[in-house]
Amino acid sequence: MTKKTTVTTAADQTLNPDGIQIDFNLMLAEYAGAARAAVRSDLRKAAHELEGKELEKVHEAIAVLSNPPGRLLRRTFVEQSEVKRRSPVLERAFKAVQANRGSVEKMTMWTELPYNQGEVVERIKECAASIREKFDNFVVLGIGGSALGPAMVHQALSDLRHNELSKEQRGGAPKFYVEDNVDPERMVSLINVLDLEKTCFNVISKSGNTSETMSQYLIVSDLLKQKFGKKYAEHIVLTTDAAKGNLHKIGVSDGLTMFVVPDGVGGRFSELCPVGLLAAAVLGFDIDRMLKGAADMDERCKNPDYAKNPALMGAGLMLAAAEKGQNIHVMMPYADSLKYLADWYAQLWAESLGKNVHRDGSPCVAGQTPVKSLGVTDQHSQVQLYTEGPDDKVITFLRVKNFRSKITIPVGCEEFSDVSFLCGHTLNELMDAEMRATQYALLKAAKPTWTITLPEVNEYTLGQVMYFFEMMTAYAGELLDIDAFNQPGVEEGKNATYALFGRKGYENKKVELDAMPEPNPDFVL
Repeated sequence: MTKKTTVTTAADQTLNPDGIQIDFNLMLAEYAGAARAAVRSDLRKAAHELEGKELEKVHEAIAVLSNPPGRLLRRTFVEQSEVKRRSPVLERAFKAVQANRGSVEKMTMWTELPYNQGEVVERIKECAASIREKFDNFVVLGIGGSALGPAMVHQALSDLRHNELSKEQRGGAPKFYVEDNVDPERMVSLINVLDLEKTCFNVISKSGNTSETMSQYLIVSDLLKQKFGKKYAEHIVLTTDAAKGNLHKIGVSDGLTMFVVPDGVGGRFSELCPVGLLAAAVLGFDIDRMLKGAADMDERCKNPDYAKNPALMGAGLMLAAAEKGQNIHVMMPYADSLKYLADWYAQLWAESLGKNVHRDGSPCVAGQTPVKSLGVTDQHSQVQLYTEGPDDKVITFLRVKNFRSKITIPVGCEEFSDVSFLCGHTLNELMDAEMRATQYALLKAAKPTWTITLPEVNEYTLGQVMYFFEMMTAYAGELLDIDAFNQPGVEEGKNATYALFGRKGYENKKVELDAMPEPNPDFVL
């Protein structure tokens, strides 16, 4: 078989054994072809000693591994020569991203978050310590990146039954809730379980006019004011603009504790600023370590050589795959702790790259649809489609090398050989075997995949993963020649909502909406 061409080299891992590893081999036609050929060779050798149904199974496997033949794998896999041909474009993308770092105007201040928050991090820690001491519940009110980021970090780093544990078992952390929708039943159910006396709310909106978040704020602040009067301010922390916007005005007027969403940091890139760091600190996580992970990944992504820059390589390969018709990106973590990382990534990739114009205004159809999946759960719901369905997907596995818990499957059911083979193994082994098996099944079906391995899920590796995906998204935006940091399609829906609610200044939008014809009753069933 050909030598692996992983982006993360052995030297990299020696220098930083705690670092995540990103393996793109199964995106490449050469490696996929060599792997399939090696398996066919071993199967042919084994066939000499088999007969009957076992021999038939081997011949069937060889037939599957021969279709398509190696030379046609380039239809779905990326050839190394393709990547090499793209090197000038990749170089330009690299230079553009690096040149635009730390720009408020270009919305790239997120690149500097690992480095420029010393004072605010200390203030966050002080505030978090006070919240942990005074409150039993901490509730994030936000939407989009203001909610997906905190929820993702909580899921990744907390006990998976966090809210069901005692405060002592939670290490002194309060129960944690993220409310990112305006479903009335959900809001009422939240209010019903909260003791307001022991609850702190973190309201997150840079503009202070996000309809969903501000409606939640109005409901919550009304309840708090009824119960505590002016002391309601002790139960709310605002994360908003430094100098303007409705929440900022409220904070100044009512003396609320406030943190700043930095200018030039969009919501989907905001987890590593106070938007996400406050909740992380309240939950007891090491936010310095998280920022260190991001900074170390940034160093890896500053390498101008695409073969040593994981984010640049990832962007190039993903867009090469999209040009082959693979316009769906499935993220499949094999760890419940990383379940919401797929949700967070879905916003990052979709909102950044789903655009219909280039920077010069010329039309385009850009973007890859992100899909979230969970191993092993979705092996029993989605993988059938991924193995035998259309050649329109790339699957990314998130693998955890060392889980934070270990449990052995006890001996039992000895009379059932199709069960007893599990005995003595661990769930850790089973999880990893299932991931490798799915990876192989997709290779056998000639479907491209790539894998990120985390040595362990912790603050450092999570910081690395987040920054990797953010930087990969930035490079992809440059390769597509689109603005990866705006979201005009989202704004259209917001404006329509304002119009429907009669907000001043949106009268023309209301005219548009009122012009919609009534539904044809023939098609309302």
